[in-house]
Amino acid sequence: MRSRAGLRGSQASKSCPAVEPSREAVVLASGLFGLAVGSFLNVAIHRLPLEGESLSRPRRSYCPRCRHSLSWYDNIPVLSWVLLRGRCRYCRAGISPRYPLVELLTAALWALAAYLMETGAWGLLLVQILVLSGLLVSTFVDFDRYEIPDQVSIGGILIAPVASFLVPELHRFTWIARRFSEGDSVDRTGAALGSLAGILVGGGAIWILGWIGERIFRKEAMGFGDVKLLAAGGGFVGPGGALLALLVGAFVASVVGLSNVLRFAWLVRARARRRGTTKRLGRILETARVAGRYLPFGPYLGIGIGIVLLDWNDVIRLWKELSF
Repeated sequence: MRSRAGLRGSQASKSCPAVEPSREAVVLASGLFGLAVGSFLNVAIHRLPLEGESLSRPRRSYCPRCRHSLSWYDNIPVLSWVLLRGRCRYCRAGISPRYPLVELLTAALWALAAYLMETGAWGLLLVQILVLSGLLVSTFVDFDRYEIPDQVSIGGILIAPVASFLVPELHRFTWIARRFSEGDSVDRTGAALGSLAGILVGGGAIWILGWIGERIFRKEAMGFGDVKLLAAGGGFVGPGGALLALLVGAFVASVVGLSNVLRFAWLVRARARRRGTTKRLGRILETARVAGRYLPFGPYLGIGIGIVLLDWNDVIRLWKELSF
């Protein structure tokens, strides 16, 4: 009796497939976890560029103005900033809106990655949200300091081949990975080779562009932090993805740079009018070009890497539609 019952139970368990959570539940959970992780990313953005501090030292978050340690209820993502009206509870110094912005962006990107996830691709989702989180850190540090933390760039270069070996689906569209894989799908060896090729092509392509720019303009045209960042990104998206990410980043940076120059031109002209003076258009544009040329490239590289990482096929389709 017991053996038959056990047999029927085992057969029933085999006939019942594992229940996958609904896409809506996965998206919601990812967004909520992203909010919490966004609070940690704010700590990384603040501490990584500082000497004598790390992610674990000091152990508790503190106000940069009065140095007072913050309680748990001062660190609730978004809500604490809203309830405190953007000010420190202890010294009333202003808290940058960057803090809730990073938390909301992290939540949105994690939720987007979950929404685009193929059914059951949990390993791929984990890698994607890890990369997106690193890109957020590098973006805001670059905006603040004009530098990209080595913890993100070099760390990404080291992690990418390991992640690719563990999650071969990461390079399912990388031609080198497919070329060196056995069978129809990408295997671990092919994925690791695709990652290494992406690191070399990503870092090499942007280094060559910087070298050419330096020869033409007689000054540094590309920071080495950008080289390391695209090398890390190439490790996750492959050589073709790295080149496409560079094109997307350059396009977005060009649009932003042109908008920046036009904004400064308008400000220079408005200031001249208030003073009752006149300036020629050429002089205005030259002043605006000099004022608006300081533009960190890392954030726009991050946008390109993130877009290619999440939706490679749609990027290629859109690029072909715009090119022909």
